[in-house]
Formats: sequence, structure tokens, C-alpha cells
Amino acid sequence: MHLYLAIQSNMHHKLYSIGYATKPIDIFIQQLQQYGINAIADVRSVPYSKAFYDYHREALTATLHQVNIKYVYLGEELGPRSKDDAHYDDNQQVQFDRLMTSPLYLQGVQRLQKGLDKGLSIALMCAEKDPADCHRSLLIAYDLQRKLKQSVQHIKHDGSLESQAAMEQRMVELHRTDSDLFSNADEQVELAWQLQSREKAYRRETDESID
Repeated sequence: MHLYLAIQSNMHHKLYSIGYATKPIDIFIQQLQQYGINAIADVRSVPYSKAFYDYHREALTATLHQVNIKYVYLGEELGPRSKDDAHYDDNQQVQFDRLMTSPLYLQGVQRLQKGLDKGLSIALMCAEKDPADCHRSLLIAYDLQRKLKQSVQHIKHDGSLESQAAMEQRMVELHRTDSDLFSNADEQVELAWQLQSREKAYRRETDESID
């Protein structure tokens, strides 16, 4: 049985995402507590920061432990920098549509589901302030929404929420894909997603972490 079919019936719990760039750690913790989040899934391919040392894996784990928030590293499974050559195009840019079908990625989705089924309130964590700039929306939330009908609420830099659907509509407006009168809403979102992914997805050898 395909892994998605095995988990599809159960994965309809509340799931969040959050970025930390330039955010003081105390504000980060306050925002998690505001929404009752008790587990962080770190989806960075590299769980360290060049500028924000509070978010190094070990430091963050210790800080979260003090406030009874669990930490799990899922960057190997759900991170944006695949180690598989087959996930890259000729320009060495990762292709999210390829990555989201890989066995390792699907294992990460299954681990998320197990946590949600245990009653955990989970936030996917990466660096970028804006979810529209990050694979937590362009890869993970985009995929979960379509294949599993699992919605993701993105905690914005100011602490307010933006749904995945609202973020996708923002992409449509940004790339003006709604100007095609002969395309439907789903096609407009898909085209906007493709354009945004082309701008933001990781490129090997040329990309550096923004954080």
C-alpha cells in the first residue's frame, strides 16, 4: 500500500509552521505558547544558524525543554536540500515535486502523523520569516494540503496566523497568475506555486543559508 494511502484517513489534526529569522527566542517561545504548541519539528536541512545562536539544535532543544515543548529533528526527511541527485534539475535546483514523492520524505510525513495522533500540537520550524519564501509552505504544507487534506496554519513574524490557502492566494496575486481568464483557480495556484518554487527552492553550490 502506498504510504499516503496508509496515513490519509488519520492526518486531520491542527498543524502549524513558524520561522525564526531575527526573532528573539523569548518571542518565539511566547508565540508557540500562544497557540498551545507543545512540539517543534525542525525541518531545516542544517539545524544550525550562522547568525541566531539561540536556534542551534542543542541550544534550542534545551530552551524548549525548559518550557515543556518537545523537539524533534526532521531535517533529514523533510528538509529542502536533498542528497539525491534525482531530485535536482540540470541547473542543480531541487524540484519539490520530485522530493515530495521520495521514500525518505514520506517517512517524515508518517512521523508527523504519529506525533499528531499522539495528541501533540506540532509546529514545523525553519528560518525564513515569510512562509511563502520557505519550503515549509512550498513543499510540506502544499503537499499535505493536496494529498492528505491536512491544513497548515503559518505563524507569521508578528505572531498572527496565515492559512496555507491564504498564503497560496498571496502567491497568485504576487505572480499575477489570475490574469489568465481561461485558467481556473486551482490552475492559477499551481502556476504561482511553480513560479515561487523556482525563485525560492535550494540550488546546490550557489545557495547559502539566509539565517
